[in-house]
Amino acid sequence: MAVLGLESLALFIGIHILRFALAGSLMAAFLCLIGRPWPAPRLWPGLLAMGGIAYVGQSYCYFAALHHASAGLTALLLYLYPVLVTLLAAVLGRQALNRRKVLAVVMACCGTLLTIGGQLSGSPLGIALGLGSALIYSCYILVGERLTAQAGPLAASTVIMLAAAVVYGVLAIGRDSPWPASATGWGAVFGIVLLSTILGMVGFFAGMARLGAADAATLSTLEPVVTVLLAAMFLGEGLGLSQVAGGALILTAVLLLAREGAPPQGRRDSA
Repeated sequence: MAVLGLESLALFIGIHILRFALAGSLMAAFLCLIGRPWPAPRLWPGLLAMGGIAYVGQSYCYFAALHHASAGLTALLLYLYPVLVTLLAAVLGRQALNRRKVLAVVMACCGTLLTIGGQLSGSPLGIALGLGSALIYSCYILVGERLTAQAGPLAASTVIMLAAAVVYGVLAIGRDSPWPASATGWGAVFGIVLLSTILGMVGFFAGMARLGAADAATLSTLEPVVTVLLAAMFLGEGLGLSQVAGGALILTAVLLLAREGAPPQGRRDSA
């Protein structure tokens, strides 16, 4: 822990407490408001483990990796998870592999490499932590595919968020976790709660229910493209040729998956 820096670790934990406590509370209130049932008791152990162990473990590995490897390498290692999810889904017999799917995954990963760019350097520990983050997140996705199919994206996300909030709260014991000190800071927190947490998690699980874990994970590589575009639009950051090429590769991968999921022409015409 001392290696990570106590101040940055406290900030990391404090932000995540707010993020998941607020998101989980809003989701729980929404479930009650619309009369949506909570998950069946048999699903709770898995959902609690997803939030309290897998999500917290993945995010902590990523945070720790940043202290032993460059941000570019850490992000790139995390974005190996579409490859891991696709391979594990095939091994588990959940989703068949074909050339189009393999090509889409490879293109998405190459596009991510070009989009993220930057200096790729790190110690063996940093690389191991980055790979650990990707592996844990891959397991999180595959377990979530089964559990959210039974519990529903809304109810499952609520339990996962609340479990993560509790574990981060336990980790905060004995630490002086800072809180936002301005309206701008609180605005940023609520933006993270509403967009990155509620919309992001529920949307991902809802999409995964329709696409499967492998395709949903591959489509998630659009995230760095959106980040780069938003930075260019609102922060004035320039777009390099490599980022444009990376974005084009990722979009091509998305189109390949969309083409694969489209019904044959004859079936569409006869509908």
